Amino acid sequence: MLEKALFSGESVNVEYKVEIPPNSDKYMKTVVAFANGRGGHIIFGIDDKSLKVVGIESDAIFLKIDAITNAILDSCEPKIYPNVTLQTLDDKTVIVVEIQPAPMRPYYIKSQGIVKGTYVRVAGTTRHAEAYMLKELILEGQNRYYDSEICKDLTEVQDDEIEKLCRDMKAIAIKNTLDESAKLAVRDITKNVLITWGVLKDVDGKILPTNAYALLTGQMLCQPVIQCAVFKGNTRAYFIDRREFDGPVQQQVEFAYQYVLEKINMGMQIKGIYRQDMYELPVDGIRELIANAVAHRSYLEPGNIQVALYDDRLEITSPGMLLNNVSIRKIMEGYSKLRNPAIASAFAYMKIIEKWGTGIPRIFRECAEYDLPKPQLLDFDGDFRVNMYRKTTQTTQTTQTTQTTQTVVSNLSDLTDDDNVILNALLQNNRLTQREIASKLEWSVDRVKYYLQKLKKKGVIKRVGSSHNGYWDIIVK
Repeated sequence: MLEKALFSGESVNVEYKVEIPPNSDKYMKTVVAFANGRGGHIIFGIDDKSLKVVGIESDAIFLKIDAITNAILDSCEPKIYPNVTLQTLDDKTVIVVEIQPAPMRPYYIKSQGIVKGTYVRVAGTTRHAEAYMLKELILEGQNRYYDSEICKDLTEVQDDEIEKLCRDMKAIAIKNTLDESAKLAVRDITKNVLITWGVLKDVDGKILPTNAYALLTGQMLCQPVIQCAVFKGNTRAYFIDRREFDGPVQQQVEFAYQYVLEKINMGMQIKGIYRQDMYELPVDGIRELIANAVAHRSYLEPGNIQVALYDDRLEITSPGMLLNNVSIRKIMEGYSKLRNPAIASAFAYMKIIEKWGTGIPRIFRECAEYDLPKPQLLDFDGDFRVNMYRKTTQTTQTTQTTQTTQTVVSNLSDLTDDDNVILNALLQNNRLTQREIASKLEWSVDRVKYYLQKLKKKGVIKRVGSSHNGYWDIIVK
């Protein structure tokens, strides 16, 4: 594991320190960030800029290990129990501190308090947890869900309002059921079903709305919207068209889905003697991606879902980092962890999504059947993004041979989270300078230079023109 981490550089779950700082707060932020996230390793004795193994002096090294362990136990609340070991790299000794993801969230630096002392890991950097992140960590630590919490902006729900929501949801379920006999089998839902899902709550005989109810009826005080746009080219430099869809979230899914269908190309294929119209992208996959974004986004984060269509791709961005124990690899294998179980239950009933995690693997299969590139999943800068690539006639002019290009394509699966963060920034604007990338990502310039050089060596990008007036050519998308 360690040699692979050294080769890949720092990432969302690996951080290097050239030495043990006298002030433990220098690394304690990362300790609580790992505990609040998916865990990770802090490695003392590696230069984070050059990745050179410098090692830790062997004098009193076990006392240093004890000092690190005690500092973590004394500084963090709730207590964090690290696993501290010694490893040998390049004939030098480094100290490896492993922090496991922990359930009693949020974890914070005791001396700073819960508000100022809670940190999270975002795109390979440790950041102070914003207010919405802290709220989400508190709910997660108490095994509660934001969409199932009572909505403070609404009052007691009346029976006629409940009956209307039930009728509307059943109508959508029937509409989304293709088989005529299955339409007849769509069951009625009642107030008690909505209570079971968490859409409503019975408190001392009063039926109170949850945040899920407010979202499903479009009554949230700051009801989120889906922002849709078409851009010229492969960056966000020039708008062609843009729309926003508000109202109940289930309607937003349908409106955004229809918007994409209006903007992508329609072709045809011949099956036997019949002509069949066919969109350039798998329509079920488009719908699934938009619905998943609505069902799995963080509703504590104030941002909106964005559906952007470029010349080369459909890009869907959903606010909120991946939940604990969820990784891109697991998602691709069909793993699913619900962030909003009440909304997910309502969406599953309305045939908008299924809750078994098979959506993403199915989208990959559909893209393969359409002879499209594999979709790209990105966890970056506090958001989650999926790119579904279109067929393009444009060919990138490079000096590489076909064999080299095939090698690069096979190596794209080896990109780290930080590689993808850099690559995504360039896909949005390929004229960014190194300093502009550093400012955008809140990274050091040296760190940006390292990952750009790494991507250039892999043959994924190349620089065209001067450092100030040129641009980055994405050789393999």
